[in-house]
Amino acid sequence: MAIREILTVPDPRLKEVSKPVAGLVTDEHRALMDDMLETMYAAPGIGLAAIQIGVPLRIIVMDLSKEGEERAPRCFVNPEILEMAGENKPYEEGCLSVPDIFDEVERPARCRLRYLDYNGNPVEEWAEDLYAVCIQHEMDHLEGTLFIDYLSRLKRQRAVDKVKKAKLRAIREDAN
Repeated sequence: MAIREILTVPDPRLKEVSKPVAGLVTDEHRALMDDMLETMYAAPGIGLAAIQIGVPLRIIVMDLSKEGEERAPRCFVNPEILEMAGENKPYEEGCLSVPDIFDEVERPARCRLRYLDYNGNPVEEWAEDLYAVCIQHEMDHLEGTLFIDYLSRLKRQRAVDKVKKAKLRAIREDAN
């Protein structure tokens, strides 16, 4: 397992549409998911799409366990949202690809999913609350959409500028 670099805005790869995993879930896919989980935990975050580490495949990892609880990693290969339900609810979101930026996004409270798990087994289930928000957020990444794309143009530009400035500051500090 290895910690991979997480792409941040305005990297154009984050706008790519990810391709489906063809055929079976292989050991290579599982190794990628293991790296993604290690990367997500180290960040730290609760969800990560493969495109966020530069791999344009329809793979997501997630762990919604709280601090102090046993880890509960979940893996999603070729996830699909089959149905949305419930009212749209606002939720403050953040993203490892847009570090230190948080804002409210409205999303449906529930959604029904279909995906392959870590071992390639088909799963169909309902997601609610934080799980529904997180899976919708991560699936947006597979379509090249970031949570800041739901914000006003001004808020989106401010977020990108803030991330760019932080990156430059980090580069300068590393140089000293």
